[in-house]
Amino acid sequence: MPTEKILVVEDEENIQELIRYNLAKEGYQVSCVLSGEKGLEAARTGNPDLVLLDLMLPGLDGLDVCKELKRDPATQDIAVIMVTAKGDETDIVTGLELGADDYVIKPFSPKILLSRIKAVLRRKHSPMPEGNDVIQIGDLVIHPGRHEVQLDNKKLDLTFTEFRILQTLAARPGWVFTRGQIVDAVRGEDHAVTDRSVDFQIVGLRRKLDHCSTYIETVRGVGYRFQET
Repeated sequence: MPTEKILVVEDEENIQELIRYNLAKEGYQVSCVLSGEKGLEAARTGNPDLVLLDLMLPGLDGLDVCKELKRDPATQDIAVIMVTAKGDETDIVTGLELGADDYVIKPFSPKILLSRIKAVLRRKHSPMPEGNDVIQIGDLVIHPGRHEVQLDNKKLDLTFTEFRILQTLAARPGWVFTRGQIVDAVRGEDHAVTDRSVDFQIVGLRRKLDHCSTYIETVRGVGYRFQET
């Protein structure tokens, strides 16, 4: 049974209770608050493993709460999943760029919410690959040190940008990257990459990945992620 502590910051009491019931049934230690200010206080004093954070809160909204959590060294490592009813891509992108680990759109299935929570906690507790560590997913092998990708033991002819995008996504499977975050990861001194060109690079990369192209998932209105396998 899981032992992680989860803080639910949600001002709608029926949704809060639905989340609390399902998480407690799974064995999580759950605490709930109704406002952003109380959420910050509870995160700082309770040191939860993960915060489920509604965006539309009275007073301090979810984006501001996330910003404060990630700004404070004492709370910056707490995982955050944003929960929103608006489905507005601007808020979602902003939240992810502020450091949120994932987002869930209301109304949501409790089963899907639980799976997203487990995925985020699993990533949090798993060591990240070092810069030169080989990454292997099925038939796909990425050699950062050699700047080489092999598929079915055959070397792929990738551009610098395609390689950096693939490496960035594959190093954090399940992690949602906005186009802006991909640009930041890829941009080198002599390599101009824009938000719009990321989409074109992904198209070319998927074509070269052949039957592994489905590993790269489009998150509509947000960006891309490498599917966990």
